[in-house]
Amino acid sequence: MSKSIWTFLMMLTAVLPVTSYSQSKTSNAKNMESRKTLVVFFSRTGENYAVGNIKKGNTHIIAEMIAEETDGALFQVEPMKAYPEDYKKCTEVAKQEVESKARPAIKGDIAVEDYDVIYIGYPNWWGDMPMPVCTFIEKHNWQGKTVIPFCTHEGSGLSDTENKPKKACEGATVLKGMAIRGTTAQKSQEQARKTVISWLANHSK
Repeated sequence: MSKSIWTFLMMLTAVLPVTSYSQSKTSNAKNMESRKTLVVFFSRTGENYAVGNIKKGNTHIIAEMIAEETDGALFQVEPMKAYPEDYKKCTEVAKQEVESKARPAIKGDIAVEDYDVIYIGYPNWWGDMPMPVCTFIEKHNWQGKTVIPFCTHEGSGLSDTENKPKKACEGATVLKGMAIRGTTAQKSQEQARKTVISWLANHSK
């Protein structure tokens, strides 16, 4: 074998792994882009802890950021009977619902079955999801879906809420959730967006 042919073969061998890796990364990126994404969220306006009387809920703000970054559809879970505007009264109703495992009726619906990746967002109420979110979850078939929870809070983080979808969304793969303070969502939205983008990047690796 001539020296020039041998040199050519060695160069080709060196390039192949890089080409293969590059193609693999491209394929993974395309797979991420091709997945249909839905951002489902429950959020509450009115008087909220630490942020006062708000026009757009903390979780609503974060849900919109996620939808923008993932090109996902948005669906807001809304109870048929609105929660009290007064913060203290709202917490009392929420506590009663958690303790009784209530399933409040909700307005409208969307077919999660038509999507591949579903983000589920909510405020952390008494260490749990608000019960209307449970109503929504139990209406659907989650088999084969990727579910990613996120919540807003003022110190309690995700608590045990991250484990709720693992039990309720039977057949789904549940990825690591995100917790972000409501004060950050309302008052430091640039910081909130950076946190959202960083968290989303971990799911695309």
